[in-house]
Amino acid sequence: MLWLVENHSLPRTAAFFDLDKTVIAKSSTLTFSKSFYQGGLINRRAVLRTAYAQFVFLAGGADHDQMERMRAYLSALCRGWNVQQVKEIVAETLHDLIDPIIYDEAASLIEQHHTAGRDVVIVSTSGAEVVEPIGELLGADRVVATRMVVGPDGCFTGEVEYYAYGPTKAEAVKELAESEGYDLERCYAYSDSFTDVPMLEAVGHPHAVNPDRALRREALAREWPILDFHRPVRLKQRLPAPPRPALVAAAAVGAAAATAGLVWLASRRRAAAAAAS
Repeated sequence: MLWLVENHSLPRTAAFFDLDKTVIAKSSTLTFSKSFYQGGLINRRAVLRTAYAQFVFLAGGADHDQMERMRAYLSALCRGWNVQQVKEIVAETLHDLIDPIIYDEAASLIEQHHTAGRDVVIVSTSGAEVVEPIGELLGADRVVATRMVVGPDGCFTGEVEYYAYGPTKAEAVKELAESEGYDLERCYAYSDSFTDVPMLEAVGHPHAVNPDRALRREALAREWPILDFHRPVRLKQRLPAPPRPALVAAAAVGAAAATAGLVWLASRRRAAAAAAS
């Protein structure tokens, strides 16, 4: 069903993707900690602490309370950061840090949804300054992400304006469906985390990707498909070679053009020789 092109006389549809451990193999925010350190935004102690947080996150041991503590820590950590500097650091290191950890399976799935005529929406708890460039890299049509309050000096105040987490993600999906005309019963959603069950419930085609223990139990109980993504690959390495028939056709056209050119040149020479005689 996924590969069928949408009937455009019907309401529009979309595929909603969580980002961390669903599309990319790590936490998008924590992945930039070394770059933020090199840019002078955080100290060495903070780098070590975010490295530990990354370990806990990847080990699947971050429950709701730990995620809340991580949010509070990161909010306090970024207080006073210049937003423009953050954007520049992310832009400069995006391809080096994020491109190698994109799941090949997720990139293929995004392509398939686009081919089928569906919008692709990234819905992530990470900050917009990180998620929006990643969404652009992935070719997403829209991004929903956490937004921090920015003061008049262009720096983060440490307060959260919008937190894209848990039920809030589901609300964002429903709001987008209303504004964009998506038929949620025909939409898809993908996540690794139990906290995203409200978002998965909001669509007709929910999928658990690399699920944590709680989401795996929920998916099995509800008979939701469970997907295993495990092949990070650079997007450039995924570019398909032109199909062989196309190469053959191109060679044939080139050969025909060359032959025509030689025939034309020979005829000109014969005409010139006849005129000279």
